[in-house]
Amino acid sequence: MWFASALIGLREGLEAALVVSILVAFLVKTERRHALRWVWLGVGVAVLLSVGIGAILTYSTAQLSFEQQELLGGTLSIVAVGFVTAMIFWMRKASRTIAAELRGKLDEALDVGPLAVLVLSFFAVGREGLETAVFFYSTVQTAQGGTTEPLIGFTSGILVAIVLAYLIYRGAVRFDLGRFFTVTGVLLVFVAAGVLGYGLHDLQEAAFLPGLTVLAFDASAVLPETSWYGALLKGIFNYSQQTTVLQAVAWLAYVAIVLPLFLRPKKKVVAAPAAAAVKE
Repeated sequence: MWFASALIGLREGLEAALVVSILVAFLVKTERRHALRWVWLGVGVAVLLSVGIGAILTYSTAQLSFEQQELLGGTLSIVAVGFVTAMIFWMRKASRTIAAELRGKLDEALDVGPLAVLVLSFFAVGREGLETAVFFYSTVQTAQGGTTEPLIGFTSGILVAIVLAYLIYRGAVRFDLGRFFTVTGVLLVFVAAGVLGYGLHDLQEAAFLPGLTVLAFDASAVLPETSWYGALLKGIFNYSQQTTVLQAVAWLAYVAIVLPLFLRPKKKVVAAPAAAAVKE
């Protein structure tokens, strides 16, 4: 659980931290530092709201019955997969233009007023925060109620992301962000496939979906989850030693569809030919 949680925390945290650094750099370079307090206020509200949602989702389900907990956990796991899938494709598309788009939106918000700046920074960071909160709950469910390991993973990933974003902002570190998001995107495809399978298993345990006893394989004798290698696979890819047919089909289908789409070559933007000179 630690690796998957740290990967999500690093990816989401770096996206949010880069967004903040772009906003701050734009205000500093254009000598409009007076608006920084509204950016930081929006960021702070987004972070507090995200932490609050994560805490509510994680700790408010104790009063639910087992079937209700499994139904909620399975549903939110699938929602988390949707968030992560959208995130990796959005960053694949927007990684080259995000800075220019944010500067343009912030410039417009400055013309409107302080509240617009606050709202812009809130939504810019809040999206990643909400995704992280939902994924945190899903990871806690996968860890069967233990919150320590997922919490350490998310926290460590976010802290590393903040440090990296600060070093990039100061110019102390330079690396290929496009390649970084590609590598982490590939890893997240497999993480998300595991979360999808686990979410479907939760829905089967809640009797919402059939096939709980129809197993694709039972590897408990050769690859038990209690072994170090089984625990490693479970922590990274949500491996289950007893996998139902529905889980296996969903895992294979997700990877077979999403991974090639994510790795497909990007279309090159061809500049429009210059207009021919007008004859006199």
